[in-house]
Amino acid sequence: MTPPDVQPEETSPDRTATGNLPVGTGAEAEIVDVRSGMFGVRDTGDTSGYGGLVRTVALPVPSIRPFGGDTDLVADRITAALAVQGVTFDQAVEKVVIDRGEVTFYVRRESLPAVAHSLRDDPDLRFEQCSGVSGVHYPQDAGRELHAVYHFLSITHSRRVRVEVTAPDADPHIPSLVGIYPTLDWHERETWDFFGLQFDGHPALTRIQMPDDWPGHPQRKDYPLGGIPVEYKGATIPPPDTRRSYS
Repeated sequence: MTPPDVQPEETSPDRTATGNLPVGTGAEAEIVDVRSGMFGVRDTGDTSGYGGLVRTVALPVPSIRPFGGDTDLVADRITAALAVQGVTFDQAVEKVVIDRGEVTFYVRRESLPAVAHSLRDDPDLRFEQCSGVSGVHYPQDAGRELHAVYHFLSITHSRRVRVEVTAPDADPHIPSLVGIYPTLDWHERETWDFFGLQFDGHPALTRIQMPDDWPGHPQRKDYPLGGIPVEYKGATIPPPDTRRSYS
């Protein structure tokens, strides 16, 4: 009996050269951090084995012209639209990053409304929809710990771009875009609720998920893990981080 053909083993993408970026994505990467462990375990109380993990965090480096595809056209039209408002591209945009076929414009926060107006109103751009804003917290990114990430969609031209804005912990203010994209009303409220980013000019920047008197912003990296005691059938169940200890 003839043995069946032996198929070669599938191999996963080589991630050693760029940390968490697979080789072949077309983006060079800069190693920004090396992390060990998981779930906050730091002593012999680790029974999972995750304490031995070592992870390299690598981010794609800025792209340079020509970007390729439609990105050059988008950048050119943003440049022209900003010029009408008396702002240069370099004044408004810190850098452009293209990774895995997606483009991110890192915009200085004071120029965010001008860029948003350009994306919406320029006929060659016509990004009619901003699908939301998300918060991100990088405690080690000194002077720019808080990030706001916007996703824009042009239905007319079938394009997507991402805009990212940063603010320091000491001054967590970003201009509101509700006057330009009204659908961001509740998105900005949620980002304020969970990350503490204050959107100047928002019509009613109040909490949307947590109670009005809730202390802090729960999705920040420096927010304490754990929970609050819960009463159940007359008994009090302690928060998860105090229920058991292995050490």
